[in-house]
Amino acid sequence: MITAIKLRFYSAIEKTGIKCQIDFVGPKEEIDITDETLSHYDMYVQPGGGQNLMGAFNSLGDERVDAIRHYVAQGGRYLGLCMGAYLAEASYIGLVDYEMESEVGRTDFPVTTIEDAAVVVNWLGRKEYIFYQDGPYLLPKASDKKFLKIASYENGDLAAARYSYGKGLVVLAGPHPEADSSWFDDAGLSLEERPSRDLFRDLINSFYR
Repeated sequence: MITAIKLRFYSAIEKTGIKCQIDFVGPKEEIDITDETLSHYDMYVQPGGGQNLMGAFNSLGDERVDAIRHYVAQGGRYLGLCMGAYLAEASYIGLVDYEMESEVGRTDFPVTTIEDAAVVVNWLGRKEYIFYQDGPYLLPKASDKKFLKIASYENGDLAAARYSYGKGLVVLAGPHPEADSSWFDDAGLSLEERPSRDLFRDLINSFYR
C-alpha cells in the first residue's frame, strides 16, 4: 500500500539525485525485517511518524529489533529521523547508549508545543531553517572516533549527528531534513522559513565522510 508517508519519502530521495532502490520493510510490508533481508541493503531508514513511541517499538517486536541491531553491528547503516532517532536510544533499539528527550521546553529553544514548526539550526557550519515536529536533542560522544556533529539548534543542543555501533554507523536527526516545501505549506509556515539546500542529501552523505 502506497501511503502519503511513503510518497513523501520517495519524493525526498528522488530530489537528492541519489540513485538507489527503495524497499519498504516491516511487519505489514511484503518484505519483513530479518537478518537475511537486511543483509541485502546498504542502509536502513527509520522515519518519523506520530507520538506513540512505545507503540512503534512494540510493533517491531524483539526479533526485528535484534535483526536491526545485528545488521548495524556487522557494518550496516541506520538512519533515524525524529521518531526514528528516538527509537535508536538505549531503552529501545539500543544503537546509542543514552536516553533521549524532546528539545521542546529546553532553554532558549523557540518551540514550546508539539505543533509543526520551522526552526533555525547550524547545519554543517551554515545557518538553515528546518522542519521540526517534537524531535529530540542528541548527546555528543567524544570517545567515539566516528562521531560527527552535523547540526545543532540555536541554543547549542545537538540536532543531528553520526555515531558508530559495532562495525556500522548510525546517523540521527531530531528535526526533519527530508521535509520538502509541501511539509511547510501544509503546516502554514512562511516562505522565508525554508532550507536553502538539500539537507537530506547532506545527511545521507554524512555516512561517507
